[in-house]
Amino acid sequence: MIRTYSEMLEFETFEERYEYLRLGGSIGAATFGSSRWLNQGFYTSKLWRDTRNFVIFRDEGRDLGIEGREINGPITIHHMNPITEDDVVHMTDILLDPKFLICVHYNTHSAIHFGDASLLPQLPIERSPNDTAPWRL
Repeated sequence: MIRTYSEMLEFETFEERYEYLRLGGSIGAATFGSSRWLNQGFYTSKLWRDTRNFVIFRDEGRDLGIEGREINGPITIHHMNPITEDDVVHMTDILLDPKFLICVHYNTHSAIHFGDASLLPQLPIERSPNDTAPWRL
């Protein structure tokens, strides 16, 4: 299944978008192994920096592009479809085409890769007058 930004936008809620993107990998699973230098070189390139800046601007720095889920701190750009050594060597569209990329919070990125919704960042509790003093209602 190839995931795309436009298809993801059909899901309105944060939880639905998370489920659409969730990969359910395992912690410690090798991705690039001894060829890790390939993707590290890619992530320091001007092409990547320019694409990353475009995606942050497009998503307004919001986690999964959801209003009210602004990311305060470092923003991770998630490849909606796992990348491979071959993608980096041949500079395939999946690397730099914004239709395959989305802004995420670090914890959301971990939850997507490891399939653990408990890692997702929680919204602050909405407060109301006297909510900490129920006898005043």
